[in-house]
Amino acid sequence: MARLDQRIEIARQALATLEELVHEAPGKIVRDATIQRFEYTFEAVWKAAQAVLHDRYGVELASPKPVIRASFENNLLSEEETRTALAMVDHRNLTAHTYNEDLANEIFSAIPDYRCVLRAWIERLKM
Repeated sequence: MARLDQRIEIARQALATLEELVHEAPGKIVRDATIQRFEYTFEAVWKAAQAVLHDRYGVELASPKPVIRASFENNLLSEEETRTALAMVDHRNLTAHTYNEDLANEIFSAIPDYRCVLRAWIERLKM
């Protein structure tokens, strides 16, 4: 169980670093830092969810979208949060493999909603 608690704590700490940037003045550096922190926060959260699903529900999954769907099925995400989380996967995949100014701005503008979903997901993982 300590491993599970550690995964959740890592996700919580990653989210805290993302939330540190909320009050920073917008600009390219803050945008890019926010996107980078979003990437590793998302990774930490879905992996924590993966561990919770395995340990608590006996569900073995290996990638983010099935973990998100199983989180919905096990009441760790609402239907709306699930849709947002699935969009997060797509944005996270795009940030990792391409750079485009318009895309960076699009993702940056979505991160406030993503933060809310990530925060709620982590809280439910702790239960």
